[in-house]
Amino acid sequence: MSAEGTIWGLTPTQVHDRFWASRGVQVVRPGEPSPIVPFAELFLLLAPGALAIFRPARLLDMMSWVDPDILAVRLHDPGRGEYAERVRSDANGRFLRFERHYGGMDSRVLRVGLTADPEVVRIWQAAPDPLTAWRRLRSSIRHSARYSVKLQGRFFNADRPGESSRFLREIVRRWRRPDAVIDGIRQIGDGIWASQSDGTALSQACRGPLWIGAGRTISEDAVAVGPAVLLDDASKRPTAPPIQWLSIEPLQESLAAAQTPTIVKRPFKRPFDILFSLIVLAFTLPLYPLIALAIMLEDGLPIFFSHQRETIGGRTFGCLKFRSMRKDADIIKSKLAASNKADGPQFFIPDDPRLTRVGRVLRNFQLDELPQFINVLLGDMSVVGPRPSPFKENQYCPAWREARLSVRPGVTGLWQIRRTRAEGTDFQEWIKYDIEYVERESFLLDFMIIWKTLFLVIRKVNRL
Repeated sequence: MSAEGTIWGLTPTQVHDRFWASRGVQVVRPGEPSPIVPFAELFLLLAPGALAIFRPARLLDMMSWVDPDILAVRLHDPGRGEYAERVRSDANGRFLRFERHYGGMDSRVLRVGLTADPEVVRIWQAAPDPLTAWRRLRSSIRHSARYSVKLQGRFFNADRPGESSRFLREIVRRWRRPDAVIDGIRQIGDGIWASQSDGTALSQACRGPLWIGAGRTISEDAVAVGPAVLLDDASKRPTAPPIQWLSIEPLQESLAAAQTPTIVKRPFKRPFDILFSLIVLAFTLPLYPLIALAIMLEDGLPIFFSHQRETIGGRTFGCLKFRSMRKDADIIKSKLAASNKADGPQFFIPDDPRLTRVGRVLRNFQLDELPQFINVLLGDMSVVGPRPSPFKENQYCPAWREARLSVRPGVTGLWQIRRTRAEGTDFQEWIKYDIEYVERESFLLDFMIIWKTLFLVIRKVNRL
């Protein structure tokens, strides 16, 4: 395909931008002055020439619940490699030869941005190039309002004719309803679209997905099998009207229906949990009588506290802890509601008066959570995972709930080692780190979390 080739009067870049517009997303590039559409739900920040395709469901969850100023996405394309094979043709489109390119031709990662803030868009758009744009954004947006995530998808370079052709084949396969934002086309078969002004008759041998450009026809005895695109006849190329944003019905996946992250089955995680818990219990069991005696002397029985939490699949279980609060903690909690510093469904205030003196020591060194290793042995919890939470808290975000309940909750996790306790961000950090753990779950990540948890406890002990 030549660099000037179009489909229904649209270049590959314009097709790409309309694909995202059909989902309520405006594509914005640095150095390209264009009006910022007030009706767009989100803005996709791309480098000039970049064409990106990915499923935004998980990103929409983060945008809706964490509400960052910008979400930086490292888009990984496993289909791109160091080896590339390209077709060379003459001016009439006839095949000449294959060219093979090795080493350093393409990166497998493309950095893109998602934002709902028009001010962020203006900073991006005013920059002369992507590198300058990212530098300006980092200096303009506070760190806590910038989030990063990795995602698998496809991306192409519109400045390379071969990649433009591959992009069109990919988009025709994915985009079921191009008529949402492309005028003057009609569906003439299953997944087959053509210009309304052309009378195209198809044979039984034609199979979609297939886009037939303006002025192009397929004879009744021809065979056409998609995914494929027949570009416009240059002499009959139409002029594409601008996007009518007000008439677009965004195809944004709802949060309730958004896909949860794909979980890689880890057959050795459960045996590791059992072995690790047995070791921890063997080493800490001598502490149990001492902790029990201290609790009894200060506040009597019971020694343990069990609270109903949800585990994998939404099943409830009694999460065990050494009791660190007074017996009338629930009554006191209702009186302290106005002092709650947490921004979500959980409850947190500094110097919580509900804690006993023994309880403060147990909390400070995380000794109150030792009985949770019994929950791990019973299969209710894992050593590492999202924070265990009750049914009431999980109702605040359906998509987040489905993601975190796709794995067992953990005695420790990313939230426990990374939270900042900054006012107004605790719940957002909780969601962020739970989702990140589910997406990145691996033995390497588990070992890192365990090591950092031990390091935090040891550091507290050294301060005594």
